[in-house]
Amino acid sequence: MKNGKTCFGVIIGTRAYFNSELAKDVRKQLLKTLDDGGYEYIILPENATPTGSSSIETREDGLKVSKQFRAHRDEIDGIIVSLPNFGFEIGIINAISDADLNVPVMVQACDDENDKVDLDSRRDAFCGKISVCNNLYQYGIPFTDTTLHTYSIYDPLLRKDIDRFAAICRVVNGLRHCRLGQIGTRPLGFNTCRASEKLLQRSGITVVPADLSEILFAAQKITDDDPKFIEMCNRTCNYAKVPDAYKEKLAIQAKFSVAVENWIEANDVQAVAIQCWDSLEQNYGCAPCVTMSMLSDKLIPAACETDLAGAVSMYALTLASGKASALLDWNNNFAEDRNKCVCTHCGNYAKSFVGNDDLKLGPLGVLGRTLGKINTFGAVYAKVSEGPFTFFRISTDDPKGCIKAYLGKGQLTNDPYGMDGCIAVTQVDNLQQLMKYICKNGFEHHVAMCRTDVVDIVQEAIETYLGWNLYVHD
Repeated sequence: MKNGKTCFGVIIGTRAYFNSELAKDVRKQLLKTLDDGGYEYIILPENATPTGSSSIETREDGLKVSKQFRAHRDEIDGIIVSLPNFGFEIGIINAISDADLNVPVMVQACDDENDKVDLDSRRDAFCGKISVCNNLYQYGIPFTDTTLHTYSIYDPLLRKDIDRFAAICRVVNGLRHCRLGQIGTRPLGFNTCRASEKLLQRSGITVVPADLSEILFAAQKITDDDPKFIEMCNRTCNYAKVPDAYKEKLAIQAKFSVAVENWIEANDVQAVAIQCWDSLEQNYGCAPCVTMSMLSDKLIPAACETDLAGAVSMYALTLASGKASALLDWNNNFAEDRNKCVCTHCGNYAKSFVGNDDLKLGPLGVLGRTLGKINTFGAVYAKVSEGPFTFFRISTDDPKGCIKAYLGKGQLTNDPYGMDGCIAVTQVDNLQQLMKYICKNGFEHHVAMCRTDVVDIVQEAIETYLGWNLYVHD
């Protein structure tokens, strides 16, 4: 990634039997589309190959590309192959295989105009794309296809396909290089939150643990004149309403938030799972829900109950959507409609996920009854507003030695529901079938959600590049 922007390696293919002049227009328009989308790119200079326009044909051309790509290995997030004409698979496959970047690849090919199929004007990219894809398959290089087999380089579909591909690259590369924070141990009563660090590591996800006592000790050392603490108090008050009865508790909560954020920054962590109960409440005197909520709102997904796989699920959706995700319980039936379910948690949803400004802080509902309300301040109270959502969950299946997942979409509704904490009423087609699948296949009660449809992006990232076992709910 270059300057925080997605960066593509770009390959323009051509073949001697066809008019290489067609590649000049394709190069110009493709780069314009990338510029308009705010993307960076690496491409050979126009005069780098005998055919011009930086289009490649031979093995030697391909090796020029691979040398250039290797020099920019740390910047390139994905490779775009564009075929103005039939293209010669030898140059293209050598460019990609010799570069050995292990990043997603997209193959795009251009339409013929049926009144321009003489020897000077025809493209035959419809056929050439099959040959290029065949070579990618032979070499074991996974790739992403475009919406249509071919289309004009001026078609708006190009931009849509590039945007989709950029999201796929974010998910794949983000998960392959994820540093996942684990603050505290798994709560005793939650066997369901067990996860295999070794299976996660096989996919490039490194778990970075910290004992909860380390964070609490760091929080206790923060002074009242610390600028970060003062800023955190202000941020929290602007983020959600703080009842007068808990104003004094805000300081304790804010110091915990600062300690967590300092640890995340120091350890280069992209997502985190936190031991949210009940040691924190008993030994420090607050709940971490608003800490997790505000982290997730900053696109650093934070999962409760030390749910490592849940945090990964959240991170995948955040990468795919560019928006905050949340971790919810599939929690209560909705007797009036068996395709509806009430999803809830004590209070960790991001403000942008809630979709409105009506957030307030208070004590945990369930734990507040046993540990005391004053010791459990920090929960977010909110009702999620209506709109579309994507749900996603991974699980590490030790007996089978794999990571498995399920994925689907639904609607958040405005149905009222009289529970404390964060509440989301969801509607999913064939919900009973989904619940059967979850139960029969040993998935956890937690599910990650984001407020847009990214099913296609996540499915492509998992099935084509990550190789996890995936069920897509219909």
